[in-house]
Amino acid sequence: MAGQEDPVQREIHQDWANREYIEVITSSIKKIADFLNSFDMSCRSRLATLNEKLTALERRIEYIEARVSIGTRLTLCPVYSK
Repeated sequence: MAGQEDPVQREIHQDWANREYIEVITSSIKKIADFLNSFDMSCRSRLATLNEKLTALERRIEYIEARVSIGTRLTLCPVYSK
């Protein structure tokens, strides 16, 4: 009987193996969640920066379009070209 495990001992060993496996899976899931949260924050920050830059460019384009439009009106209108 020295070579055979007691059924209770076998269940205990199996339980510990299952617990270790669950711990590895849980730890891996936590690492993935941490990475995804970090990635999300990084993407949000970068997108906010891009949004600010695009907004500034849109404002500049609108300003330039308005100046060009006023300039065109001034050259086409004989009242202002005196």
